[in-house]
Amino acid sequence: MQKQEIDHILVKMLESYDNVSDLNFTPGKPLQVETSGLLAPVKMEPDFKVLTPFQTEIFAMNLIKQDRRLTEMLLTHGSCDLSYALGDKARFRVNIFSRAGQYSIVLRKLETKMPTIKSLNLPPAFNKMVQERNGIIFVTGATGSGKTTSLAAFLNHINETKSVHVITLEDPIEFQHPQKQATFNQRELGADFDTYANGLRAALRQAPKIILVGEMRDRETVEIGLSAAETGHLVLTTLHTVDAGQTINRIIGMFSTEEENQIRIRLADTIRWVVCQRLLPKVGGGRVAAFEIMGTNLRVKDSILNEESEGKTFYEIITDGEAFGMTTFDKYIINLYKHGLITEETAIGYASRRAAVGRGLDFIKSSRGQKTTDIDSLELDDEYEG
Repeated sequence: MQKQEIDHILVKMLESYDNVSDLNFTPGKPLQVETSGLLAPVKMEPDFKVLTPFQTEIFAMNLIKQDRRLTEMLLTHGSCDLSYALGDKARFRVNIFSRAGQYSIVLRKLETKMPTIKSLNLPPAFNKMVQERNGIIFVTGATGSGKTTSLAAFLNHINETKSVHVITLEDPIEFQHPQKQATFNQRELGADFDTYANGLRAALRQAPKIILVGEMRDRETVEIGLSAAETGHLVLTTLHTVDAGQTINRIIGMFSTEEENQIRIRLADTIRWVVCQRLLPKVGGGRVAAFEIMGTNLRVKDSILNEESEGKTFYEIITDGEAFGMTTFDKYIINLYKHGLITEETAIGYASRRAAVGRGLDFIKSSRGQKTTDIDSLELDDEYEG
């Protein structure tokens, strides 16, 4: 298969619907794209009614281009990541993975336009985050929740306002930052360094002020990241966790019981912000981001050092810290509903605490003069004899 053939298929898939975010090649299914959060089949000439395992494997091998590292990773780990450029039309983050001896491929379309804090309508707390000079900022969420895009907007602000050295360690590089006021050195896993731990260790000798680590995948990377934060660097990184509390517990859980107290002390001293993201279906199509944001304060440090307890849970601390830029998912979701961006069903479905969100929605509906219950009237049962 020639590159022209691959590019022709990808162009047709991109142009098949509006708001295409992912291209999906799965044996036993037709060509599919994800549009506004849902998969849709793609028709073309000649038509791929159902992809065969041979077709997806040939497509995968042509994307890998005989790269030994990627081939070994696919064979030993069952999946590999790479980037692919469709001329000047689009760039993709590609994941090839095996299942039952067959290969599937997902291509995530990368934005060519550099996002900004304003264009993404990120919460006001981001304007405080970009002023941090050291410590760690975690941006967490499921795959495809917009973590990389938010971090790109963060770094773009740095690029336009500060003359500092920024090193990024990515797998693969998604947003290519131009050289503006800041000096950017973007390094890609496999091509420029072999592991995040080694790349981060080397970065400490490259005189950066800000280090982006694509993902904290293991204990060694976390340890070096903490050391970087302790020595005056600002470290930005991601984790696949659903909320702020789980983020803290996931990091601590990477270490043994004997090391727990020490790691709690180090984490309490270095953590600056935890940003958690979810993408929700938007009214009228598309998706909208919801955030949970926890900044550091004495209560947060105490809960990290001594674990959560009654009245000292991260959820309660975030709820009480609204004046300092903190917000829970539930508060953010209620606000999205208030502005007509999501439906009641979506709000309840994505809530962390459904009862709290339900009360918030009822208050909004009541203030609009809408019904908050399906019960029309209450009557005494005269026939009942107690």
